[in-house]
Amino acid sequence: MPHRGYDNYARALTPYLWLLILLANFQAVVTHALPDDGDQPIYLTADKAMRDEKKGVTIYTGNVQMQQGSIELEADTLTIYHTSDDPSEIVAEGKPARMRQQPELDKGVVHAHADIIKYFKNEDRVHLQTNAHIEQDGSVVDGDSIDYLMEKQLITAQSDQTRAGNKVVVVIPPSLRDTEDNKIQQERTSATENLEESNSGRITSE
Repeated sequence: MPHRGYDNYARALTPYLWLLILLANFQAVVTHALPDDGDQPIYLTADKAMRDEKKGVTIYTGNVQMQQGSIELEADTLTIYHTSDDPSEIVAEGKPARMRQQPELDKGVVHAHADIIKYFKNEDRVHLQTNAHIEQDGSVVDGDSIDYLMEKQLITAQSDQTRAGNKVVVVIPPSLRDTEDNKIQQERTSATENLEESNSGRITSE
């Protein structure tokens, strides 16, 4: 009976621990970082390319493949915007367009796809738009809009509020659920020990 409150607390904490564990799975380990992808040269192949010098835009169409460091993009159309000598924004479009990135040496490859993928090079940010999907090591996030901060390995997902019943979907693999169960058990054990220590030092008078 005296531990019922701690059991209720642990059950209430369960969904929040799942989310924290999922975010931790996407978290980067700075000490094992790969060379900065943004500093690597860009390699491109496509069926056709057109460059508009005045607008600072280059458009690649047909079986487009781009690689910059560990970043790989596949698209039907890829547009590069140049505000200076280096590209500032890269927009990949397809059904779907696909992206892969190896964030860290000891981390799984991040796989993403969406109808539109925008890579903001100066912000080190990827925006997935329409039918957005991103996964790593079995953890999956689906939504209408997903922002992926590559350096920090942070993900923000949103659903289309104009569509009834539309939700962000998160899938947590069994290995992460086991970790979450262990954390809950540790919380229960710690709470029980604290309660027992408190009771052992209590003085009562009749």
